[in-house]
Amino acid sequence: MSGFIVFILVLSVLVFVHELGHFSVARYFGVTVHQFSIGFGPKLVSKYWKGTNWSISLIPLGGYVQMKGQEDLDPTKTSMEKDSYSILTPSKRILVLLAGPFANFILAFFLYIFVGLMEHNELGNQIGGVLKDSPAYQGGLRDGDKVIAINDEKVVIWSDLQSTIKSHEDERLYVTVERNSTTYTFAVVPKILETKNMFGENEQRKMIGIAPGNIVSISFTFFESISYGVNKTIESSKLIFQGLQKLLQGIVPSSEVGGVISIGKVISDASDTGIVSLFIIGALISVNLGVLNLLPIPALDGGHIMFNIYELITKRKPSTKVLLNLTIGGWVVLLGLMALGLYNDINRFF
Repeated sequence: MSGFIVFILVLSVLVFVHELGHFSVARYFGVTVHQFSIGFGPKLVSKYWKGTNWSISLIPLGGYVQMKGQEDLDPTKTSMEKDSYSILTPSKRILVLLAGPFANFILAFFLYIFVGLMEHNELGNQIGGVLKDSPAYQGGLRDGDKVIAINDEKVVIWSDLQSTIKSHEDERLYVTVERNSTTYTFAVVPKILETKNMFGENEQRKMIGIAPGNIVSISFTFFESISYGVNKTIESSKLIFQGLQKLLQGIVPSSEVGGVISIGKVISDASDTGIVSLFIIGALISVNLGVLNLLPIPALDGGHIMFNIYELITKRKPSTKVLLNLTIGGWVVLLGLMALGLYNDINRFF
């Protein structure tokens, strides 16, 4: 039961932050927001405050802000009053729409900062394996060496090592290691080798032929945590975009799509592990929510952004018929994806 409560709380916070993004920018532009709801369906708690009805509703699987002059279920309904969303310029409407996903990225960034500041586990900088005849082996690196710098750039955790090898254009890397309390520097020439990525595809990557050998418990300074937050938010965003791309290409099977049950289980498991795991999962789901809402599906923020970009370019709105048909199609796609996720969840459960 506690896992379910944590799931509801985490999901509610993510939805609240997303909708608060829309709400804040809409109010900044003078738009009246009639309703701010966490959840859908019948209202459990409701409070009218400063022109907006704030509610918690029965079905806690999302939320919405209802702005004057905007109606998701019927996009043809508009209002031309001065406090209406409809009278905003397309560029201002786009900013209102982008604010929700952007708020999710910001939340993920801050969660990753908190993770960086707290003690958490990372792959360490000790070499656990060196492939025979690899560039590392030929250069003199051996199992058990602790890598402390590459080309005078400090290495603390394994991801430092990976990013440094990947980013350096130099043909030769100077790897400084600690071995038996003595420091050595070896010249290593990376090779472009074929390996498999996390999606099982072959890809070319600059490598030296070493594997990690330890896990360390570490925390960062404040400024290091900011850098960690930026890097992890960008990294997780790229990962989700790539996953969606591979799904559309058929490389990732549709059976991998998860629904609300999978999300609930992941959050529940993370809460059992500890606050750090919960923050990491919360950040990842927040990024996921931000990315998914940017998809050009008319039922989502990305679809509305698409309509406004069209208006910005052509100086005219899409026809009522096109708007209605695309919106209905968007809801069909969205509900189909939700049904697929739920179907896969039930299959996994049984």
